[in-house]
Amino acid sequence: MTYLLGLRMRDRDVLVVGGGRVAQRRVPVLLEAGARVTLVSPQVSAALEDLADAGRLTWLRRPFAPGDVAGPDAPVHWLVHAATDSAEVNAAVADEADEARIWCVRADDRHASSAWTPASGTANGITVGVVASGDPRRSAGLRDAITDGLADGTLDARRGRERLRGVALVGGGPGDPGLITVRGRQLLSQADVVVVDRLAPTSLLDGLASDVEIVDAAKIPYGRSMAQEQINGVLVEHAKKGRFVVRLKGGDSFLFGRGGEEAAACAAAGVPVVVVPGVTSALAAPASAGIPATHRGVTQDVHIVSAHVVPGDPRSTIDWTGIARADGTIVVLMGLERIEAIVEALTSQGRPHDTPVAVVQDATLPSQRTVTGTLSNIVATVRSTGMRPPAVVIIGEVVQTARELDILHTGVQDELDRLATGRDL
Repeated sequence: MTYLLGLRMRDRDVLVVGGGRVAQRRVPVLLEAGARVTLVSPQVSAALEDLADAGRLTWLRRPFAPGDVAGPDAPVHWLVHAATDSAEVNAAVADEADEARIWCVRADDRHASSAWTPASGTANGITVGVVASGDPRRSAGLRDAITDGLADGTLDARRGRERLRGVALVGGGPGDPGLITVRGRQLLSQADVVVVDRLAPTSLLDGLASDVEIVDAAKIPYGRSMAQEQINGVLVEHAKKGRFVVRLKGGDSFLFGRGGEEAAACAAAGVPVVVVPGVTSALAAPASAGIPATHRGVTQDVHIVSAHVVPGDPRSTIDWTGIARADGTIVVLMGLERIEAIVEALTSQGRPHDTPVAVVQDATLPSQRTVTGTLSNIVATVRSTGMRPPAVVIIGEVVQTARELDILHTGVQDELDRLATGRDL
C-alpha cells in the first residue's frame, strides 16, 4: 500500500543523481514545480546540459560521493532521485537518503525505493497521479486513459468542476480532429456554448454533453453566413449570462480568422477572453502533402497571403509586386477561386512561368487531394481536375524539391490506412 501525497516543491532543494534518460524525464517536471535542482553526474544528456547552461539547475560534473545527499556541505534536500545506470550507486544514494530520513525515488528498483513517482498528467485543470504498485508502464497507461477521458469529455469534466467564465477563442487546426491542441480539446469539453465555423473539426461536437448549445456561424463562401458583428454579439451575450463560450474555428484564430476582432469585442464588453492557438492550414497543408515550406539551400522565407479579394482590388493590402520578385515560398489561402488573377499578378511582375505550383484540397482529411504544375499551366490543371475549396495554393521551388525527394503526396488515405493497420511498422 502507498500513501499518495502532492508535494509543493517551489523553492525546495532536490537532488538528482544521474544524467541519462530517466533524469531527462524527471528534471523538467521538477523545474516546472519550482524546485531547485542539483544534478550530480559526470555526463548528462544534451537537453540537461542546455538547462544547466541556462542556469536553471546546478550541475556537479562528477560521480556521486558520500555526503551529497545529507553531508555538511550539501543543501537540505527535500527529495532525492537515484537515476544512474549503476545499481551499486543507486543503492548508496538510497541508503544515505534513508539514514537522513529523506524520501528517495530509485529508478532501477521500485521494490527498494522509499518513494514512487506517480505517472501524472493534467487535463481541464485537474492533475491526475497514478501509482500501479510501482509499475511505470501500467501507471502511464492508466494515466493516459484518465486524462484522455477528461480532455474529451467522456469522464464529464463539466460535472463538479469550478465553472469557467468568459470566451475561449480556439483554433481547431486544419481539419483533422486529431490536430486540435490538447488545450483546445480541454476547453471545448467544458463549454456551455460552442460557436462553430464550417471549417472547424465539427466531428468533435458529437462528443459534447447533450446540453451544450451549438451555434452555427457557417461562413460558407458566397453563401449563407453569419455576419462578424453578429458573431461578436453572440459571444458577448452568452458570456454575460455566465456561460463559458468556445469560439471554435478552423486553423488559427489569429491568422485570417478574425480572432483579433472577436477578442477586441469581448474586451470592450468587459468579457474575459483567452486565445488558444491552432495549427494553421498555411503550414499544415504543405506539410500534409509532403512539401516543406522552407528547405535548406532552396528558400529561407515564406509569404502567407489571403486572396479573399483579387490582386489589384483597392481593398487588397498585399504587395504582389514585392512578393513576385522575391524568391521565397508563397502560400495562398482562399485563393482557388481567384487563381487566374494570382497567376497574372505574379507572372506580370517577374515570377517565371515555370515556377512550380501545388494545390492541396481538404488538407489533413481523408479526402485530401494534391495537384501540381507550374504558373503556366496550374489554372488549366485546377479546372480540369475539379479542385474545389477549401484549398491551399503553394508556389515556389519547394514544390519541385518535394518531387525530387519523392515525398510529395497526392493523397493521404493510403498512408492513413497504413498507420491504422500497422503495415510496415
